[in-house]
Amino acid sequence: MPASQVPGVSILRPLKGLDANLYENLESTFQLDYPNYEILFSLDSEHDQAFDVVRQLIVKYPRANARIIISANVAGVNPKVNNLLRSYNEAAHDILWILDSNVIIERGALARAVDILNPPPSAPSPKHRIGLVHHVPFAIAAEPGIGTQVEEAFLNTNHAKMYLAINTFAIESCVMGKSNLYRRSDLEQVNGSMKPHPPRPSNAAPGEYGLASFVNYLAEDNMIGAALWHELGLRHDLSCDIARNVVGNMSLRDYIMRRVRWIRVRKHMVLTATLMEPFTESVMLCAIASASLKHLFGVPVLLSIILHFVPWIWVDLDVYASLAGHPLPAETRWNFFAGWIGRELLAFPIFLYAIVGKNTVTWRGREYTVLANGAIKTQI
Repeated sequence: MPASQVPGVSILRPLKGLDANLYENLESTFQLDYPNYEILFSLDSEHDQAFDVVRQLIVKYPRANARIIISANVAGVNPKVNNLLRSYNEAAHDILWILDSNVIIERGALARAVDILNPPPSAPSPKHRIGLVHHVPFAIAAEPGIGTQVEEAFLNTNHAKMYLAINTFAIESCVMGKSNLYRRSDLEQVNGSMKPHPPRPSNAAPGEYGLASFVNYLAEDNMIGAALWHELGLRHDLSCDIARNVVGNMSLRDYIMRRVRWIRVRKHMVLTATLMEPFTESVMLCAIASASLKHLFGVPVLLSIILHFVPWIWVDLDVYASLAGHPLPAETRWNFFAGWIGRELLAFPIFLYAIVGKNTVTWRGREYTVLANGAIKTQI
């Protein structure tokens, strides 16, 4: 198909500092097998360390339709949304692909995602139009670190398992913003109310609809997905590709506080579901099951533990292999298992700390207070 007949896509990559593997992450965007796209790199300053990395790539790929957009405008609290707003407004195409800076993507991923969002006329008509295409994050540990190993184990087993399950049943919106493809024309019709409403009025105030209406939410990615779902009746679909999430040198404290941050946000968005999370965890379920079997049938606790954890680990390793396309490499096996054990043991203590602690979170060095529905405000 000629490039002029292929739906155009604007790829928006928000940047802040030097993420691990940044050059290769961004370079993957220049190497896509897709004939009609532009790349907009969003920065808040030309003095940002990522600026020179992007400039080198633009020089290396002179035929690519790529440019740097710098904007220091502050429309609200969320720095990622502030970073993206000018690129969002200047994008040449209606289809937008928001791709985080720590993600590396396969060459054919864009074409396959566009086919889902914009199916050919011959495809069967779905009950609900697809309004957002996303990818399961798959962690790649680029640097050593205890927190890095735990994060890798978390994303590639527990998180992936739950993310796939929730999106397979598709009872409710569940979106992580590492890699999201949607139409700007759809986003311009939502305002974060999470309720069906009449079309956007012509006299709507600036910032009342579209990306700017999510600038005061920390989890703007999930809120956008939920808004498309509830306000427009659209649905999401997972691509068969994965978003390779490169994890840098993360300390154990970094990992813990990252989990605390998102539990506290979810607590204000979906309290009931958040309170049920411990009962999806291996250690909690094992404790309940082994105590029950011991009391009711006299089954030895050790036997219950073995019968519980052997299939649990097998399922987690199968999830890993399904996403990676290969089994867990032998050379990383012991580090991975150490991270996996640490993740499982830490899950409930982290949950308790997040639930009963204060409603503040730290993100990119700044402290925020979490408000109702996941909105945030800067700590004074």
